[in-house]
Amino acid sequence: LKDGNATLIRQARSFSGDIEIPSSISYKNNVYKVTSIDYSAFYNRSSLTSITIPDSVTSIGSSAFSGCSSLTSVNFGENSQLESIGSDAFWSCSSLTSITVPDSVTSIGSYAFWSCSSLTSITIGDSVTSIGDHAFSGCSSLENIEVEKGNSVYHSEGNCLIDTTTKTLIAGCKNSVIPDDGSVTSIDYSAFYGCSSLTSMTIPDSVTSIGEYAFYGCSSLTSITIPDSVTSIGSYAFSGCSSLTSITIPDSVTSIGSDAFSECSSLTSITIPDSVTSIGSYAFSGCSSLTSITIPDSVTSIGSGAFSVCSSLTSITIPDSVKSIGDYAFSGCSSLTSATFENTQGWWRSDSSSATSGTSISSSYLADPATAATYLTSTYDNYYWKRS
Repeated sequence: LKDGNATLIRQARSFSGDIEIPSSISYKNNVYKVTSIDYSAFYNRSSLTSITIPDSVTSIGSSAFSGCSSLTSVNFGENSQLESIGSDAFWSCSSLTSITVPDSVTSIGSYAFWSCSSLTSITIGDSVTSIGDHAFSGCSSLENIEVEKGNSVYHSEGNCLIDTTTKTLIAGCKNSVIPDDGSVTSIDYSAFYGCSSLTSMTIPDSVTSIGEYAFYGCSSLTSITIPDSVTSIGSYAFSGCSSLTSITIPDSVTSIGSDAFSECSSLTSITIPDSVTSIGSYAFSGCSSLTSITIPDSVTSIGSGAFSVCSSLTSITIPDSVKSIGDYAFSGCSSLTSATFENTQGWWRSDSSSATSGTSISSSYLADPATAATYLTSTYDNYYWKRS
């Protein structure tokens, strides 16, 4: 209680069902207006089914309703004065089906609606000027995203939430169609994270970068078209896309981030263009259906664990351009019986990635594809390989 206002700090007892927060309370003959819901006020109240928030509340604190797994609705008054929704405020409210953010709200914190797996629609008011990282990530049932007209920072198109100025797609859903009018140039960190019902996606040629975790865990995604405009694919960008069977990386891409395609267990083939100079750590780890891959002669480094547990891979050619192979790069490739080194000279191994010298690996042994495969998958798989 302070200056005539009250903050709801914590639920006094374990209520269940529907709760209506009062707009004011009386204490010692004084009336206090309820203006805020504090940090973790209703944290993990799994029996709470609905909440009505009065117009007087201006802020919802971090984790205020986090883990309220039975919460199905959040109701705001027509004259709501709510200005901010804190980070993790509705984190993992897995029964929440829809939310309309009042027009008075200016900021939505990071992870505010993270993993609200039953959320089907979200409407963002015209006053919102700040949306934190991953605010809607993991909302696997999301079908509709709408930003009200008049918002000066964000807009929606094709069920995509877009930062108008930076032309960044912040959040998408299973019904998203990325506009091809040039309004999107980048797909943000975790934009489609956990959209397990997304089946296909065409990325327009205005897009130049695909951020980290952009399509992480899109387990029903069977096809995606990446245009020639894309120059970078971030770490974990397509990790866990277990239904993806093939992908063509365009010639414009120069680097493939760590874990970019890890655990794409249905991926049978992939084309790496000769524009790529480095393959990130664990980039294709766990691609258990991958039977063949061609590493172009532009690649100079293969990261740690890059092809680990690619259990269907039978052969590999290491081009002359490769100067380093990270530890465990081919570990667990149980079917790999042939590894052809275009240059067998000057290779050495070390247990340190920063080493400048180490134990020599016999050129004559590497000249035998069967022996080279054994070295890569088991004998020396836990070492960093480098070539002088």
